[in-house]
Amino acid sequence: MTVKIYHNPKCSKSRATLQLIQDKGIEPEIILYLDTPPSASELKNIIALLGIDANELVRFKDPAAKELGIKTSDDKTAAAWVKLMISTPKLIERPIVVKGKKAIIGRPPENVNAIISL
Repeated sequence: MTVKIYHNPKCSKSRATLQLIQDKGIEPEIILYLDTPPSASELKNIIALLGIDANELVRFKDPAAKELGIKTSDDKTAAAWVKLMISTPKLIERPIVVKGKKAIIGRPPENVNAIISL
């Protein structure tokens, strides 16, 4: 089964997560989401696989969030959060690892053990 990682090579947690996966002998499909953001349907699917609300995938501590003036308390629809993350992919929490019908955020990187060993 294919393992995908939504990866930012500048992020130490993302690099560590990728290394952990590769150390298990798995060569994942690497998606550089800053260069190629997921579509709205892909992002909605990831959110569903993670079992979270759309705003829980937003990196509110990222400078881009401060520039846009968004906060965790903002009352936006899931579709509005998805649109915001697609237009500003830096806001997407990273790394995200997807395997089949399971997804997990690699923070800490060891979180991915829960799905890559399935």
